[in-house]
Amino acid sequence: MASFSLWFISFLCFLFGHGVFQLQASHHVYRVQTSHSLPQHYQQPYRTSFHFQPPKNWMNGPMIYKGIYHLFYQYNPKGAVWGNIVWAHSTSTDLINWEPHDHAIYPSQPSDINGCWSGSATILPDDKPTILYTGINPKNQQVQNLAVPKNLSDPYLREWVKSPKNPLMAPTPQNHINSSSFRDPTTAWLGHDGQWRVVIGSKIDARGLVIMFRSKDFLKWDQVDHPLYYADNSGMWECPDFFPVAKIGRSGVDTNVIGGPIKHVLKVSLDDTRHDVYTIGTYNLKKDIYVPNKGSIEGYMGLRYDYGKYYASKTFYDGQKKRRVLWGWVNESSSVEDDIKKGWSGVQAIPRTIWLDVSGKQLIQWPIEEIQKLRKDKVNLTNKVLKKGSLIEVKGVTAVQADVEVSFKVKNFKKAQMLKPKWKNPQLLCSQKGAPTKGGIGPLGLLVLASENLKEYTSVSFTIFKRQNKYVVLMCSDQSRSSLNLNNDKTTYGAFLDVDPVSEDLSLRSLIDHSIVESFGSKGKACITARVYPTLAIGDKVGLYAFNNGTESVTITKLTAWSLNKAQIN
Repeated sequence: MASFSLWFISFLCFLFGHGVFQLQASHHVYRVQTSHSLPQHYQQPYRTSFHFQPPKNWMNGPMIYKGIYHLFYQYNPKGAVWGNIVWAHSTSTDLINWEPHDHAIYPSQPSDINGCWSGSATILPDDKPTILYTGINPKNQQVQNLAVPKNLSDPYLREWVKSPKNPLMAPTPQNHINSSSFRDPTTAWLGHDGQWRVVIGSKIDARGLVIMFRSKDFLKWDQVDHPLYYADNSGMWECPDFFPVAKIGRSGVDTNVIGGPIKHVLKVSLDDTRHDVYTIGTYNLKKDIYVPNKGSIEGYMGLRYDYGKYYASKTFYDGQKKRRVLWGWVNESSSVEDDIKKGWSGVQAIPRTIWLDVSGKQLIQWPIEEIQKLRKDKVNLTNKVLKKGSLIEVKGVTAVQADVEVSFKVKNFKKAQMLKPKWKNPQLLCSQKGAPTKGGIGPLGLLVLASENLKEYTSVSFTIFKRQNKYVVLMCSDQSRSSLNLNNDKTTYGAFLDVDPVSEDLSLRSLIDHSIVESFGSKGKACITARVYPTLAIGDKVGLYAFNNGTESVTITKLTAWSLNKAQIN
């Protein structure tokens, strides 16, 4: 990943099952590196309890080997901002609780002496893990390197050795590769011709593209004379991910599967907007090109994994549970100065299982089932009418650390506001029609991380609009009142939901963890992640509410909430 603002950078590398994970990171160097002794993080109000992060400093993938999940991530051991990047390493048996190990990869060769950046792992025949990663050489060129485990009998893969042939792929005057925009090799896959293929993010002027290389032995790589895919005026494509999904059902598909009843997904991280966008399409085996479905959009208005703070994501195939799992990095919304003071920055989103929607038009995402192991203190609420302007407190759960699922039934749609033709941008519309706004049908939803007097809260809500002969559902995550600290980024996020509110309830699930709120609308059709830093709503001074600011009454058909135990993380 590449330049932006210094800490708006990402990290993620995953390798799993018989596919691979990708370590991903933006690459701006923050020159002032301040190292602190380890503060008492677990007394800090914003330190998360079940989202992965290291004990301190800056971070921003996973693989399964001999029954153990491995998470490799980019980490700065010397400070809470980006720089001095190494590949840190933790392991788990459930993707929730993690044990740390020594760093797996760090600068030691000319081909990575100025940094070990993003990459991916591939499982070769005979169950041999390998990692391809981007290094920065003495000329500050981005080149691709190989590392392998020192001892395959060690299920924890604690030591890695680099190939003496590094770099395996590099910019040259002949291949016309931009040496400052050539990074983040993704999971390799094996073609019908017995050759491995890998794609790497790049750009030429304003054209974003993924460059393809082929290899017979995983050591000598030859550039293909055409990219897998490209799009004009989209800027640098970081952290590409290319993988198959089943047309029917929720089971994951091994990365090497390239035929049969499947579609392919191409995801890229847009350096210009810091958004992860994806298209669904077909992989043409004869031509070695990817063809998106008709009508797909690669840019800002295209499909996104998450419409909030979520970047440098990567999937992996979990062969143990036959699922494809998505990880993403959630950066801070606080200032760099505040990050340095608290001594850490960057959090991993909860891993999500993903599959193709029955419509074939988008992916569905849902938190992995293992998160349910942390649940306790269950609270239920059913068939509760929310009249206009009403608010109901959900009691009996630890509101600062909770899992909440709620469904709303709308019976009367006469008061739905007309959706104006100019209201095409859901994020902008949410900033204008957020939770405090009095609407027709909605806003309605949850107030989370709320102070007792509601001077602070984060809202996650739905509003129903009418457009011609159909209804349009807007999902918003509004941080504008999340904190009294004016230095925080309090952007409001939004997405349109592909759901018919006449035939089905509006459903919402939110995972709340001190300073992070991950929300899933309509059973995972849209996801929004927020980072918030309240000054009043901290510790035991946090409330959770269901609300309706519309003029039309709605019914909570069911609300279930749980407190969540603290996970063991490093």
